[in-house]
Amino acid sequence: RDREFKVFSDAGRVMRPVFTVQQEDDHVSKIAKGQLVLTKDLVKKLNAEQENPLEISPDKIGWEGLIRKGAIEYLDAEEEETAMICMTPEDLDFYRLQKAGVAVDDDNSNDPNRRLNTKTNPTTHMYTHCEIHP
Repeated sequence: RDREFKVFSDAGRVMRPVFTVQQEDDHVSKIAKGQLVLTKDLVKKLNAEQENPLEISPDKIGWEGLIRKGAIEYLDAEEEETAMICMTPEDLDFYRLQKAGVAVDDDNSNDPNRRLNTKTNPTTHMYTHCEIHP
């Protein structure tokens, strides 16, 4: 590719939030490679903040805190071309299990409303992000 460094700063550039995936084992935060940076502890803190919205705390997380901690990142259209984004956290788990050599069973239920799992591409090196679904 081109040996250029490009900075896009046009007004109205579309960016969207996605969960970030840990790229290396982090012994400090105890997040393993290939897992979401968003941990259960962060979710518990967010839930506690929702229960007491008027309580002012110096370690309040909120949306900005998730961005500061690296759990959420904004990607623009240009960055999306080089990012490997999985559709759900469950897909990320299936991918990790398959890479570890564990056989993953398909959900063969007859429920017409079940979510269809995407097949993992064997050439996928590693996911970098995960979609945020409402």
